[in-house]
Amino acid sequence: MKGFKGITAADVLGFQKNELTEHYIYKTLAGRTTGIRNRRILSQIADDELRHYNVWKSYTRQDVEPGRMRIWFYTMISSLLGLTFGLKLMEKAEKYAYSAYKELPESFHEARAIVEDEEEHEQALLGMLDEERLRYTGSVVLGLNDALVELMGVLAGLTFAFQNSRFVALTGVLTGFAAALSMAASEYLSTKAEAGTKSPLRAALYTGLAYILTVIVLISPFLLVSSLFIALALAFGGAVCIIALFNFYVSVAQDVNFRTRFFEMVGLSFGVALLSFLAGMAARAIFGIEV
Repeated sequence: MKGFKGITAADVLGFQKNELTEHYIYKTLAGRTTGIRNRRILSQIADDELRHYNVWKSYTRQDVEPGRMRIWFYTMISSLLGLTFGLKLMEKAEKYAYSAYKELPESFHEARAIVEDEEEHEQALLGMLDEERLRYTGSVVLGLNDALVELMGVLAGLTFAFQNSRFVALTGVLTGFAAALSMAASEYLSTKAEAGTKSPLRAALYTGLAYILTVIVLISPFLLVSSLFIALALAFGGAVCIIALFNFYVSVAQDVNFRTRFFEMVGLSFGVALLSFLAGMAARAIFGIEV
């Protein structure tokens, strides 16, 4: 294709399809977004993506179909996990396309303009998004951290103190439910005492729900698996999955380092569990507990 050194016709058709797909994603999300400012920004970005599509079309002289699966995926993700997460995930996934644009010859001025537009889009998205669920991330972190640290410690300690899966599960449920109510109440009072825009009731709800959902994940293996130690291993695995999923969400939505936060939470949770593990063994030996 004339004017493109090292770029094939298939590459340009790929660029063209990508721009059209993103046009439909932004257009769909603009129609679903509340707030005039956010809707206007998303609509403008959708128009820019369509203009980029037409730039590539002027070279290929072909029409292409958008990626229907990508449109469905990102609109679904944005609906379930929030507009901020969906759009930033899409922007991260498209970094390779922007880098490919930068490899085009300097004589191809349209590519430079497209790159500049994409960078402006990213800055616009960073400035526009202020979702309720992100304002309450701290409350979710509080619920997750406390549930993981406290309950993993309780489960590890009880496992080696009593060695009875039903008893461990029952104690974990009672402990977890009581702790969830306590943490929710503490978060309510803490948020109420702060001067901010967060609702104390919603902050308490986010903390309590995060705690209870974590309890369910950690306790389930003890109710479903007969082997006590396999159940404990599965609970540990569930804890790692919770930590990984949550930190992936936060790393995308808030542009923070995934690896640092992930290993910090894993180290804290499993460090407490190890100490409780040792305490449980000591208690069983000292008090001669046999169940």
